[in-house]
Amino acid sequence: MSSTADLPPPDASNLELDETDQKNYQSLDWLCTLIAVLDERGMVRFVNAALENALGQSRRIMVGSEFATCVAEPALLDKALSGARSNDFAALRFEANLLRLGLEPLPIHAAVSLAEKAGHVMVEMWPLEQQARQDREERIREQAQANKELIRNLAHEIKNPLGGIRGAAQLLQMDLVMPELLEYTTVIIHEADRLQALVDRLLAPHRQPHDVGDVNIHEVCERVRSLVLIEHPQGLKILRDYDISIPEFRGDSAQLIQALLNIVQNAAQALGRRIAEGDAEIILKTRVARQATLGRERHRLALELHVIDNGSGVPDAIKERIFYPLVSGRDGGSGLGLTLAQTFVQRHHGLIECDSQPGRTDFRILIPLP
Repeated sequence: MSSTADLPPPDASNLELDETDQKNYQSLDWLCTLIAVLDERGMVRFVNAALENALGQSRRIMVGSEFATCVAEPALLDKALSGARSNDFAALRFEANLLRLGLEPLPIHAAVSLAEKAGHVMVEMWPLEQQARQDREERIREQAQANKELIRNLAHEIKNPLGGIRGAAQLLQMDLVMPELLEYTTVIIHEADRLQALVDRLLAPHRQPHDVGDVNIHEVCERVRSLVLIEHPQGLKILRDYDISIPEFRGDSAQLIQALLNIVQNAAQALGRRIAEGDAEIILKTRVARQATLGRERHRLALELHVIDNGSGVPDAIKERIFYPLVSGRDGGSGLGLTLAQTFVQRHHGLIECDSQPGRTDFRILIPLP
């Protein structure tokens, strides 16, 4: 591929058209989709900010150049442009690779359609990795909503008969004359109470009000760090790697403390063997993510909070289900901690992701910043 910088600069008429098109298409700069607007010859009339960032080239350089030089499969693009010009279809989709100076080609899914302005064609592109990530985030959100409805319905169906069972056991216990039979009613009452506590924990995040105020994420981290170190005073280090420039944002500090605490406690429990050996380590790392995409929405800034541990990793059998309720990778685990954490973070329009392999597990919390 020849660099677009080697092409002759656009003439004055092109620059004038660029200013007009800039006004016509400036709203496209708010989209995270990569977009190029081409004329009938396939020459670039406009590219949005997302495409500028992806290609590492400025809009001024690209306007007036042939867009086919940016695609590894120009024949596919030419066919799509030809079909759009002749109105053979409303939109044509294909997969290709964007060529980037000094970088590996970027696999994309592209759609070509007519733009609003006569003679212009719009090429919309989604990086395949980004598309897969957005689809995964969408599945997480849909699953969280389905879990919420399931939990509410299940809790309702359990609570009423559970109360009846416990009450009947108490009445039976009052009438028993043989002491050895009291053991059975005691077991019934104890197990009914245990199930009631489980149901209450399932319903807890959906009952709590959203108490919004100014949140300093490092105060949240320090609170969680101190609580976990009190529980594990020996054999565990919790290291800090903070970006202190991160601004405060509006949120519910109590819910964020609980969400982070659940994740860090989960990591500490997974580090049991290493804690016994004295080399367990958890890192709390904060960064600012720029131009972050959460769901289908692009945010200029987002908080990126990592909880990284050096444990054995999440078992492969549950990697895709760790945020589902009642799914746990350890004996005796309730399988609710990560579910509640995801619920609380989603209340802040964010989400939690997990990347795990033996020796390094990274839970990443993303929350939009103002």
